[in-house]
Amino acid sequence: MKKLNKVLILILLISAVSVAQDAKEIIRKADKLMKANSSYAEMTMTVIKTDWTRTIGMKAWALEPDYALIYITEPARDKGSVTLKRKKEVWSWVPAAQKIIKIPPSMMLQSWMGSDFTNDDLVKESSVVNDYTHKIIGEEKYKDYDCYKIESIPKPDAGVVWGKLVTWISKENYFQLKTEFYDEDGYIVKTYYGSDIKEMDGRKIPTHWEMVPDDRPGEKTVFDYHDIKFNIDINESFFSEQNMKRVR
Repeated sequence: MKKLNKVLILILLISAVSVAQDAKEIIRKADKLMKANSSYAEMTMTVIKTDWTRTIGMKAWALEPDYALIYITEPARDKGSVTLKRKKEVWSWVPAAQKIIKIPPSMMLQSWMGSDFTNDDLVKESSVVNDYTHKIIGEEKYKDYDCYKIESIPKPDAGVVWGKLVTWISKENYFQLKTEFYDEDGYIVKTYYGSDIKEMDGRKIPTHWEMVPDDRPGEKTVFDYHDIKFNIDINESFFSEQNMKRVR
């Protein structure tokens, strides 16, 4: 009987480890679907507030996980503005002022381009796989997709601002369809939605994304991808302060 109990305990421990690994692998596959070693994207961002709406066109180059450069193509008053991310630092090029500004730590939590994303979001975007402990907490149907429901809790030494994430990922194709962001007190702060599945550069991906703050009804930030190229030929030297002034 004691031997049987030991075997059962061992099976349960192996199962628990397997589930944890599966949850991380699901998150990794969903994250990898939208990323590559390098990429180029053309998109529009629409910021919707209760009393105004603003649409911004942009091009973005990325070398994962540490480098990104975003060039604003419209509206005319913002055209040529550039945001550069190099590891944990962010710079902004403002053509009208002819000045490159390094974003100080005190401004990292401020809104990026008036959206529901912060400067800090640009820096921390790639940490979800390794900075959290992931667990499958259920299976649900969402928007006609059978999904894994995964809870992600930050590791003790992770430098993240969220107390918890809850993500719905489709069992087929690993589409990230919904992510809830919670603060350290367990209150939901915002929700990220992915939809409008299309094939781009050989991958089926969500191309319409909405970030919806919980405390501001009627407001949200919308991203629509128009073109994405994965694994482009690009290196670290592209992501320089000098190139912020030259890129088009």
